[in-house]
Amino acid sequence: QIELVESGGGLVQPGGSLRLSCAASGSIVGNNVMGWYRQAPGKQRELIADAASNGVVNVIASVRGRFTISRDNAKNTVALQMNHLKPEDTAVYTCRYAGLGRTYWGKGTLVTVSL
Repeated sequence: QIELVESGGGLVQPGGSLRLSCAASGSIVGNNVMGWYRQAPGKQRELIADAASNGVVNVIASVRGRFTISRDNAKNTVALQMNHLKPEDTAVYTCRYAGLGRTYWGKGTLVTVSL
């Protein structure tokens, strides 16, 4: 069993920055992938970025250059640095862990970009 705890969401003005963090605890063994998804109101959940334990990183094109994902394998954490935020980035951001054929999700943290 893996538990994911997210932090760092909140309200920010357009152009601002936020940093989301996710800490995984539990039976973390073998190759795995940790990443961030988001779901905006009325839209489907989408992958934003993920980082594998072997160092491979993936960031979707629409946020590349503004969002950066980083991972600390020793601490089992993954962070999403979000810069130059736009109102359309408003969504619930959820951390995901996938490994050994299993997937776990955090509870999500709300990011609101607004004046």
